[in-house]
Amino acid sequence: MRAAVLGVDGGNSKADVALVGPGGELLGAVRGPTISHQAVGIEAGMDQLRGLVRETARQSELPVDGQVFAEIGVYALAGADYPSDVDLLERNLAAERLSTSDVVINDTFGALRAGTDRAWGIVLICGQGINAAGVSPSGERARFDALGEISGDWGGGTSIGQAALAAAVRASDGRGPLTMLEQIVPAHFGLAEPAELTRALYEGRIRMARLSELPPAVFAAAVDGDVAARSIIERLAEELATMAIALIRRLDLASIDPDIVLAGGIFRATDDEFYASLRRRIETVAAGARLVRLATPPVAGAALLGLDRLRGSTVDPQTAGRLRQQLAAWNGAQT
Repeated sequence: MRAAVLGVDGGNSKADVALVGPGGELLGAVRGPTISHQAVGIEAGMDQLRGLVRETARQSELPVDGQVFAEIGVYALAGADYPSDVDLLERNLAAERLSTSDVVINDTFGALRAGTDRAWGIVLICGQGINAAGVSPSGERARFDALGEISGDWGGGTSIGQAALAAAVRASDGRGPLTMLEQIVPAHFGLAEPAELTRALYEGRIRMARLSELPPAVFAAAVDGDVAARSIIERLAEELATMAIALIRRLDLASIDPDIVLAGGIFRATDDEFYASLRRRIETVAAGARLVRLATPPVAGAALLGLDRLRGSTVDPQTAGRLRQQLAAWNGAQT
């Protein structure tokens, strides 16, 4: 006995694994540590993946040892960036024999399918960093390298945090306008002055990565009317819209009505002005575009792509909706 689909969403900090039956029913799901070959190495990543799949099989009351777990495995993975990455991952997954056939895709495409009932559209990813990808109705794919500053990127939690610190420091030393970020940013770290935070970062007492904790405070300040905070949020909206518009043009989607799926932690923000600004910018190029905030974990997309392949067509919205609801409930239990 085996599942129909093994769906995997593998990020840089965690991995979600789901086994799904032929009718789209969720059999079991597990969240665990990253399986990224870039973060932990290919051998450790495969070891951790194998353990997560076996644990999911136990939950699903499937045999654990000596068998293939699913008809098809869809692995939506961060780090599946270049053909060499995909080749490495495919070779190692084939050796694991977790499923009868394996499909390796970049994790952006899993997030896209998780948020739309179509086989095409645009996804904007905004978590610690920023990325975007798209699929045309004919199946053509496009995305960005999304390697940070070296690939021309600005956006996500790290960029917002760095911009907030800069605004706070410049307000404090007279180079910039007054802003409540001058108090809010150091206070987040238990400090009184921006200069204290700068010194703590310089000396390594506070890790630079922790600046990615600041976006909720920046959004809150923007909603409260702080001009400097709003300018940071507006810059983010502009960067995201620019990525979406570039993909819309590359994939020739301007004259139709693409879903624009919004995925990643930054989109938990409830700032209506931010979403309105993003929508306005995108609609200048694609008037029919619809923003869709992702409400289910991206592993749903990997599972749905597997069902699509098994059925030879896009899964009906009712089946997809049930699976999304089941995985959203599971995700809520994890958090």
